[in-house]
Amino acid sequence: MAILPAFKMPELRQPVWAWGLAGAAFVVAGVLALLVGWGLAIVIESRTAEVIRTRMLTAGYSWAYVSTDGLIVSLTGTAPTEAQRFAAVNLAGSLVDAGRLHDDFTVEPAKVVAAPRFSVEMMRNDDRVQLIGLLPEGEDKAKLAEAAAAIPSARPPTDMLETAAYPAPPLWEDALSFGVTALQLLPRAKISISAEGVEIIAIAGSEVEKRQFEAVLAQAAPQGLVVTTDITAPRPVLTPFTLRFVIDAGGARFDACSADTEAARDRILAAAVAAGAKGDLTCTVGMGVPSPSWAQATSESMAALAAMGAGTVTFSDADITLLAADTVSQDSFDSAVGSLRATLPDVFSLDAKMAEKAEVSADLATAEFTATLDPKTHSAELRGRLGDSLMQNVVISFAKARFGADKVFVATEPDASLPTGWTERVLAGLQALSVLDSGKVQVLQSTLVISGISGQKTASDKVSQILSDRLGQGSPFQVDVRYDKAMDPMEGLPTPQECLERVQTVQFQHKISFDPGSAALDAASVGAMGALAKALKNCTAIKIEIGGHTDAQGSTQGNLALSQARAEAVLMALLDRQVDVSGMRAVGYGETVPIADNATEAGRETNRRIEFTLITSAKGPLAGKTTKGDVETAPDGTPLAPEKPTIKPPARPKG
Repeated sequence: MAILPAFKMPELRQPVWAWGLAGAAFVVAGVLALLVGWGLAIVIESRTAEVIRTRMLTAGYSWAYVSTDGLIVSLTGTAPTEAQRFAAVNLAGSLVDAGRLHDDFTVEPAKVVAAPRFSVEMMRNDDRVQLIGLLPEGEDKAKLAEAAAAIPSARPPTDMLETAAYPAPPLWEDALSFGVTALQLLPRAKISISAEGVEIIAIAGSEVEKRQFEAVLAQAAPQGLVVTTDITAPRPVLTPFTLRFVIDAGGARFDACSADTEAARDRILAAAVAAGAKGDLTCTVGMGVPSPSWAQATSESMAALAAMGAGTVTFSDADITLLAADTVSQDSFDSAVGSLRATLPDVFSLDAKMAEKAEVSADLATAEFTATLDPKTHSAELRGRLGDSLMQNVVISFAKARFGADKVFVATEPDASLPTGWTERVLAGLQALSVLDSGKVQVLQSTLVISGISGQKTASDKVSQILSDRLGQGSPFQVDVRYDKAMDPMEGLPTPQECLERVQTVQFQHKISFDPGSAALDAASVGAMGALAKALKNCTAIKIEIGGHTDAQGSTQGNLALSQARAEAVLMALLDRQVDVSGMRAVGYGETVPIADNATEAGRETNRRIEFTLITSAKGPLAGKTTKGDVETAPDGTPLAPEKPTIKPPARPKG
């Protein structure tokens, strides 16, 4: 067998550089693979973040921020509420696997909701009481409705009150209690109550009632509470509608001034100042104006008088009397009167004339009739000349009717030669004099002069109205009436607190006592009631509670009835002595409010008492209690600790 030669593979030999090139290619391929993978990861992360962010913005979650780190998606930002945070996380979870989400959201702290503004509007008229507003949650709503229901009215109260569960602001209780006091006092009013204070707008029946309301409200206002009041009284009806403007050596002034509106008043006063008037000028706003052009006519007439320099212009409704002084030249008179006639509205009638040349002092020195009113006795002294005996009797009877039959002193003489209309001028002067507190009227040959002092601010207006009405157009007269605050009966009225202090002083000096087991005042109390009646003089319609109290002997119901009867007995005794008791009420408390120990005779004697307290000084019906000296009691008579110092009645004498 032949043996073949062995096959021998050829030897493959590569250069070294070829092996290096292959390794480099492998490394480059690996790097490229890594770069491609990294790039793809970045693209995927960026796309994921972009998609989630877009969906967040579309859903309104602008506060949400999205970032990625590999497969992890981080959510950051501050959500307005927990609900929105939860919704944003759910939205992101719907786009990527929830395991990839990292919730780093935060939530804004819950804001404290501010308390609402509590306020109440209370409106009252003859028809009904209306309550509108928001109160703190509690008993105020029920008590306010109860207080409104207790006020007499044609219809039930309208209750539109709401409550909110927030604490009452400072001074709220004081404001609400004072508002209820005002609501009970004022028959026609709008009362706005808030934590800032109380605003009262009301209408009084008269100027006197207006001042009384203002005094009572000032007394009842709690310390520290801002209270604003605007109480108006009806405008008086002025008959005739009068204005009298004088320019003489004493300067320019009003003897009387009437206006139909505030705007007309301001225009008239401005015209008076332009004509030379100075000082504190007043003008009564009333009803009864004869023409809407009243302000125009009066202003132009005063300007005409100022152009002359001296004289008097008097309006009595639509009749105008312009009397130029004897110092005015004829040219000045003609020019001023001509201009005035050209501008006066048609409804007005002008009687213009110049005074005759005469010495005023000589005229006054020959006074034909005088009547003097004494300020202390308010008696009138008549002197001078009158007409025949019939006219004398007419004048004397008229004077006695005006001043009192026993307050007229007559020292007159009959004179048949007196001019026509003399008696009418005397009667007009006496009627005007009766308006004053002191003064003098002089009836002269050429004029009538009245001067004096009054406690009424509108006395000068009234005097001028009387003389203008009774003497007629063109009749000359002079008025010099001054207001004296000291004589004003309203300025001198005591405050409710002063009235209470007077009563307490009487109680210190006298004890009001009764026959044993009876509501009959004993003999020793007669003097006490007389002193009380005197102390309450001028305390018109004061709001006072007369409280009756007994000791603890006997039955509770019997003591309650006895105390009520005794309080009513005191009320009737005051009424019998001409005291105005329209604002008073009698309340029996029986034995429920002792101020001493009922276990001793001295204590029982002290507890048997009559107490006077201001109704408006209490916390009011809203608080359900009444101030009783230094002890406050609930409606059931249970003594309460006082919340603030109250006036303590003086100690009563024993016996």
